[in-house]
Amino acid sequence: MLKSMQNPERILQRLDWTTVRRLDGLLQGDYRTLFRGVGLDLADLREYQLTDDVRYIDWNVTARMQTPYVRQYMEDRDVTAWFLLDLSPSVDFGTVRTLKRNVLIDFVTVLSRLLTRHGNRVGAILYNGEVESVIPAQSGKHQVLRLISALLTQPHLKHAPPTDLTPLLASALSMMRRRSLVFIISDFISTPGWEKPLGMLARRHEVMAIRLYDPREVEFPDMGAVVLEDAESGEQLYIDTHDKRFRTRFIAAARRREYELKVAFSRAGVDMAVLSTEADLVKEIVRLATSRKQRRKAPASFAVSNARGLPPARGA
Repeated sequence: MLKSMQNPERILQRLDWTTVRRLDGLLQGDYRTLFRGVGLDLADLREYQLTDDVRYIDWNVTARMQTPYVRQYMEDRDVTAWFLLDLSPSVDFGTVRTLKRNVLIDFVTVLSRLLTRHGNRVGAILYNGEVESVIPAQSGKHQVLRLISALLTQPHLKHAPPTDLTPLLASALSMMRRRSLVFIISDFISTPGWEKPLGMLARRHEVMAIRLYDPREVEFPDMGAVVLEDAESGEQLYIDTHDKRFRTRFIAAARRREYELKVAFSRAGVDMAVLSTEADLVKEIVRLATSRKQRRKAPASFAVSNARGLPPARGA
């Protein structure tokens, strides 16, 4: 059933039973590896060690002392989390059973439920070609229902100008004063230029990129002649999926785009996770928590070595 035909209470109840309870059992209530952010108050400066995160190097002190120094912060007991949500037409791609938009709604619901249940605050910026609305950060179950309701009532644009994520990231930069945990949830099908504000956002906040995708975006099955329509421009294109050369070029282009995204996230120092329309949300959140825990233990690097890429194309 399409989520637009459901109400927020039913969605929250379903995910409480099918997802949140399973996560409680698997993670045993230890969500700090997933949610731990860096506090606002500077506690100390010390010399850089191999296990430190290079994002916390104080470059001014480093230049004066001629040796790397890192900032240490007092960790806040409470976390303020923001969801930057890309609701452009391309997120309505998927199967009859599941769209990328559905995956986005479920992920936001589960994460906001886990956060607010422990007294933390969550807010959201909804973007659909432009910033449609801002939901101020608050805590409690009512806030979770408010987020779900806003997502369900967001209009589905049939055609729109090409997506540009720059205004979404720029709005977050100007609005979020307090250091926060930021989830950018998008398929990152965007015109270039968003990489710079992403890097600026990552220097001020703890940022995680959640990439939505459907397997059919990276691998075309042999279906014969089909007509494809661009979800944003409405442009139609006739293709022959039986043509092996076309499928090979399509896979190569998808892999090139995947590589470019990894490079962009790596340069910004941003963790990336992938959410597929065919994935088990519980397993993906556990994988995300495990990846972040391993990264905190590993030597720091701008490389997103723990970010899980797309699976290799079958038969490639």
